[in-house]
Amino acid sequence: MAFFNFNKTSNPVFQEKVLQRESYKMDAIGQEKMTVKGAINKSLLLFLIMMVTVFISYSIPNQFFLFGGAIGGLIIVIIASFKPALSPYLAPAYALAEGFFVGTITAIYASRFEGIVFHAVSLTISMLLLMLIIYRLQIIKVTEKFKAGVIMATGAVAMVYILSFALSFFGINMPYLHEGGTLGILISVVIIGVAAMNLLLDFDSFEKGQEYGAPKYMEWFSAMGLLITLVWLYIEFLRLLSKLNRN
Repeated sequence: MAFFNFNKTSNPVFQEKVLQRESYKMDAIGQEKMTVKGAINKSLLLFLIMMVTVFISYSIPNQFFLFGGAIGGLIIVIIASFKPALSPYLAPAYALAEGFFVGTITAIYASRFEGIVFHAVSLTISMLLLMLIIYRLQIIKVTEKFKAGVIMATGAVAMVYILSFALSFFGINMPYLHEGGTLGILISVVIIGVAAMNLLLDFDSFEKGQEYGAPKYMEWFSAMGLLITLVWLYIEFLRLLSKLNRN
């Protein structure tokens, strides 16, 4: 489970400069441009694609699906961050790879804690809707300072997970990060808060892509970014609920 966090806590595909860069590249004549509606449709399609491999790996969970899906997803995300134009092919591939990982992790938690998956899914959907309402009503405005703060916080979480992953090779567990108790639960709540703030950046990216006149393939790129955040959020809810069940 630490391996997941090492890979997924940062959201490298969601950088406004990528949208700007790709917008500058495109020839405005005869090329379709990104729209918010298109990005939403691509997000739904990626989710459906991911569910195919989620059901497969949930039915027959194994280590190959777990680590293969995580490593494969990470490689695809890195390639997409350098080659956004390949996103129409890379985004579906990412959804398939991530589905193997998510399905296996879900099966592991379901075998240990009854009802945890339903609650984690419900909380993830609820958080998505809540952050969408917050974004639309501009209760929290996505300013440059806000973006910088979220990116810094996400980077800090990523570094903690990377350190935890590295220490695990030496048989060392980072205190509280994977443990229950008040402090362990508080850490999970903070990480979930950071993941939720990333959703605001994801929504803003959809609108910025349309505003900048980004090329059509950036719909896939942006949709993949949203899927990354949602998977991260879902896993963190599983971790939090497992800690609460242990107390």
